[in-house]
Amino acid sequence: MRTSAPLARWIALATVVAVAWSASEASSLRTNRSRALVPLEEIVPGGPPPDGIPAIDRPRFEAPGEAGAWLKPQEPVLALRVGDDARAYPLQILMWHEIVNDVVGGVPVAVTFCPLCNSALVFERTVDGVVLDFGTSGMLYKSDLVMYDRQSHSLWSQMEGRAIVGDRAGARLAPRPANTIAFAEWRRVHPGGKVLSRDTGHRRSYGINPYESYDEPLLGPFLYRGALDTRRPPKERVVGVAVGDVRRAYPFPLLEAHRVVHDTLDGQPIVIFYQPGTLSALDEREIARSRPVGATSVFVPRVDGRSLTFEAAGDGVRDRETGSLWNFFGVAERGPLAGRRLAPVTHVDAFWFAWAAFNPTTTVWTKP
Repeated sequence: MRTSAPLARWIALATVVAVAWSASEASSLRTNRSRALVPLEEIVPGGPPPDGIPAIDRPRFEAPGEAGAWLKPQEPVLALRVGDDARAYPLQILMWHEIVNDVVGGVPVAVTFCPLCNSALVFERTVDGVVLDFGTSGMLYKSDLVMYDRQSHSLWSQMEGRAIVGDRAGARLAPRPANTIAFAEWRRVHPGGKVLSRDTGHRRSYGINPYESYDEPLLGPFLYRGALDTRRPPKERVVGVAVGDVRRAYPFPLLEAHRVVHDTLDGQPIVIFYQPGTLSALDEREIARSRPVGATSVFVPRVDGRSLTFEAAGDGVRDRETGSLWNFFGVAERGPLAGRRLAPVTHVDAFWFAWAAFNPTTTVWTKP
C-alpha cells in the first residue's frame, strides 16, 4: 500500500491515540453488546473517544450570500431538499463533525459524512415512532463511521444506515436522496436556500482538510480489516446505486468520459448525470486548493409517465424527446418541460473499497 508523507503522519498520530483509548472510555457507551449482527472484534477504535468528534445538535444556517464570504465556489457541499426546504452542508464543516442532527422540511434527519469512506449520506432519524439523536462512537466498522443513538446507545453503520450492535440491532434508517455538489451550482439553483454556518459552537479549522492526501486512488484505507476488492483502485470514487436486490458501482472516470449514463437495475431505468468541477474535500490541506473530481446525481428518467433519453449538452443535460435543458438537480430549466422535476434515486458517492465492502455482490458498470 502506497502512503503519502502527510497521510503517514496522520495515521501515526491516530494509531497512538487509538492505543491510548482505554477500555473504560469505550465502555462509556452503554451498548447492549449481547445483541450484535457483526463480529464485535471487527468494530475497532478509530482514535477519538465517543463524541470526541462532536456532532452538531443545534445547527445554525445563513444565506448563500453570507456563506460566499468563506465558502469558495467549487467547494463541495452536501445538498438536501425536503419539500421547499433546500439546505447545503459544506464538507469543510462536516468533516470535523461527521453528523448533523437537523430538522428539514419538518422531517428529523441525520446528515452524515465519513471522511475515511468519502461517503455523505442523509437519513431520517425517526425509528418506530421515536426521534433518535446521533453521535460519533469513536469506532469504525470496515473503516466506516460507526454512529450511536443517544436513546439506546446502539451502534449504527453509516454506509448501511443499519444498527449493528445494541437493543436496536437490525433496525434501518430510511435514506433521503442527497447530492455532493459545488457550492456555486447549488447556490445558482437555490438562491433562497440555507447554508450550514461555521457558528457551530465549536472551534475547528474549517476549510482545512485534516486528512491531507487521503484520497489518492491507489492508497489503501485506514484501519480496514479483510481483503480488498481489486476490480477497481481502493480509493477510486464510484457512484453506488442499489435497486431491489441489485447493486452496481459506476466509476467516476467512466462517468466523466460519458457525462450521462442510462442503465436499468432490477427492472428500474435510471440515469446518472455527471458534472465536472466540484473539488475533492480530501486532497490538499486547504480544501479550496484541492483538485476537481466532479459530482453526480441519479434519477428515474421519466416525467408524467413519459420515458426520456438524456444526453450531455454544453454545461447541462438535454432530453432528446423535447429538447428541454435540465440542471444537475433534475429540474428542466428551459424548453417544453420547463419546471418539471425528475424523481431522485438514492445513491452514494464513495470510495470503491467502501462500496464493495458493504455490497459484496455489486457489479461494476462498464461502457456497453
